[in-house]
Amino acid sequence: MYESHLPDTHPMNPTMQLEPVMNPEAIVSGTNWRIGILSDALLRLEWSDEGVFEDAATQMAVRRNFGQSVHYTVSEADGLLVIETPSLRLTYDRKPFSKEGLSIVVKGVKNTKTNTWHYGEAQSGNLRGTARTLDWANGEIPLGLGVVSRDGWAVLDDSASNLIVSDDANPTVGTRITPREHAETDLYFFGHGHDYAAAVRDFYRLSGDTPLLPRWALGNWWSRFHRYTTDEYLALADRFERERLPFTVAVIDMDWHLVDDVDPKYGSGWTGYTWNRKLIPDPEHFLNGLHQRGYRVTLNDHPRDGIRAFEDCYPKAAAQMDIDPSSEQPVEFDLTNPKFVNTYLDVHHDLEQQGVDFWWVDWQQGGVTRQKGLDPLWALNHLHYLDSGREGHEPLTFSRYAGPGSHRYPVGFSGDTIVTWESLQFQPYFTATASNIGYGWWSHDIGGHMFGYRDEELEARWYQLGVFSPINRLHSTDSPFNGKEPWNFKPEYRESMNESLRLRHRLLPYLHTMNHVAAQEGTPIVRPMYWLEPDNDHAYTVPNEFLFGSQLLVAPITSPMDKASHRASCDVWLPRGEWFDLFDGRRYASSAPDGRRIGVWRGIDRIPVFAKAGAIVPLQELGDGTDSPVNGVDNPQALTVLAFPGAAGSFTLREDDGHGANATTDITMTPVADGDDVTEVVIAPVAGAADAVPATRTWTITLRGVAQGTVSATVDDLPATANAQYDEHTLSLSVTVTASSSAQVRVQFANAPIAANPYVQDAFDALMHADMRYLTKERTYAAIRHDGPLALPSLDAMEHVSSDDMEDCSDSHMPSAVKSVLAEILLRG
Repeated sequence: MYESHLPDTHPMNPTMQLEPVMNPEAIVSGTNWRIGILSDALLRLEWSDEGVFEDAATQMAVRRNFGQSVHYTVSEADGLLVIETPSLRLTYDRKPFSKEGLSIVVKGVKNTKTNTWHYGEAQSGNLRGTARTLDWANGEIPLGLGVVSRDGWAVLDDSASNLIVSDDANPTVGTRITPREHAETDLYFFGHGHDYAAAVRDFYRLSGDTPLLPRWALGNWWSRFHRYTTDEYLALADRFERERLPFTVAVIDMDWHLVDDVDPKYGSGWTGYTWNRKLIPDPEHFLNGLHQRGYRVTLNDHPRDGIRAFEDCYPKAAAQMDIDPSSEQPVEFDLTNPKFVNTYLDVHHDLEQQGVDFWWVDWQQGGVTRQKGLDPLWALNHLHYLDSGREGHEPLTFSRYAGPGSHRYPVGFSGDTIVTWESLQFQPYFTATASNIGYGWWSHDIGGHMFGYRDEELEARWYQLGVFSPINRLHSTDSPFNGKEPWNFKPEYRESMNESLRLRHRLLPYLHTMNHVAAQEGTPIVRPMYWLEPDNDHAYTVPNEFLFGSQLLVAPITSPMDKASHRASCDVWLPRGEWFDLFDGRRYASSAPDGRRIGVWRGIDRIPVFAKAGAIVPLQELGDGTDSPVNGVDNPQALTVLAFPGAAGSFTLREDDGHGANATTDITMTPVADGDDVTEVVIAPVAGAADAVPATRTWTITLRGVAQGTVSATVDDLPATANAQYDEHTLSLSVTVTASSSAQVRVQFANAPIAANPYVQDAFDALMHADMRYLTKERTYAAIRHDGPLALPSLDAMEHVSSDDMEDCSDSHMPSAVKSVLAEILLRG
């Protein structure tokens, strides 16, 4: 198990824990070279012409002593140095690094002829990482390197990285950034074979843990590049509440500050720290109004132009920088100047005193500062994130990716994408692949940002992806035709969007548990399918399918509907086992050793999301808008436990009080020994900081995908009232029990086997709405009712029906998409 290095006293404390010096017992070195064995599969390779090696932390590598024993041997073979671990065999000629003189064999890699790395070799098998931004992207863009590879090895070059050193003189941030004093080659070799999760965990050990996000950050974010007035924004928030649309974060784009009213002698209004009081006359009232409505607030910051004489904050900032305010000399943006950094942060602190919760750092001006090799974006992320956690605040910043190690400064802003199907098609792959470099908290412009075209189906599908994205943030330009409010869309799309936003909020218990797992165990919430079965070729052929937390598999729909079937499809790979549709409980069998490929079709109401037999997914109920707000983010009093039958399963619900006190609740599901049609679900008493959760909870335990049966319940082994309800549409048997959080709740579902495939009704529904000949519908439905799944081959004959069978002289046919829909229905079990 991966152990977190976050401070025990406060799991969200952003103070950097620097442990950069390697274990001296795990170093092999010569005059100009040094090899550090950081783990069985992770090596540090250094060459220095001066014979001087770097022991300070760098922008990427902040911990090089993992606090564990590493087993290795050192020997000679044909004049070469040989270092061997259980995972690797290195040979080296002790000369300047070269492809002829330095190589590493990765042991135990299946199905590859390229498991030997030679220095300088291209990383053709690398499964990639992520990119700085999706600005102006209209589909696929190139991605940087990750630490996982089908070849079994990956290499990160840290030679140009600046250093991070402790700085007691700056207690708020606690560190300063300095350039390297000596040039060297500084490489990290990840030789984890196909254990991709282990490679990323070692990357976290080296570069720092993913911080725990505040629970409220996992809800829906509202954002728009629009000149909101106070009244307009608060009225919007009120309408969201009336519509039962739960938003928890308000993102205010750049027009919160002066933009057009800046005298040209000062430059443009791109950068600004003075409220536009024509729009927001009383900032404290505005921010307080959003807080009262349950929102946290972030303001856009384009810091490029520093602090200029027209700003309200200029006199104070100029005095801090020893500038005569009457001179109107600008306070130049310079992150290499500690005095400017303190002045700059003070400007932000004063705005935070008014009610700003965190900052959207929107840097777009390249990667050059006055310090060689120091990227201003990285420096802004580092400074803002560490500063955001001062005085016990929940730390958070919102900015762009700035290279390996950027996961320490969540959340990521992926930039301004173009509104097209191509953009949507790329985002699931982009998000999942980022986990190959440990970057787990991407926030996309859900719905697309600019240009493109209006397509209401596209918007609804993007909302559905947003539900199962790390962060769900709607965003758009100021075009009057591009607002993302669901009421701007036709009823069927509006309802789909509404339900997506509600489902995202209901998922908060699950999301926050996975938030804890990411911070404490080094497992990002979204992961590519090949992390699950890296030696299965099928896992690499579904780039848009991904694992969402520990219990769910998601296959977003990223292409338009078929016009005949009124459904859209995606290609799904189900690993071996039994899977259930999260929404309607239909069972999908995958019995082949390599799993099963299947075309899956869905209407506009949902996308394919699957839970494996034994999965447990906790949900919370939406507030009623009176006693509790629709967008409430407190640990909930009422929860639903979705459980999927057919196998034993367990889930540990993780919660906290926002200040470091953690509580856990274990939920287990087991088939009872006397028959598979009896399933028992047990909710254990809360452990840890019990005060962090409500004293009494109402649990709705739902077994999904079963036939109707009976239910009994006990609380601390005493009989409890258990009125069962059955939903035929979702094949769900449910019971609600209210009990103390410190009590044990036990529920037994009896005579409730896995439900038979309701193919007759589902086929009827598919045919009812399909645009096709009535005669073909009738014949098809009759065949399915008579022959069941055995009718499938006969559907081929209905692809073309001759005119002799028709009253007119035209040909009838079964659209191929409708046939595929029926094939999924008939064959899923």
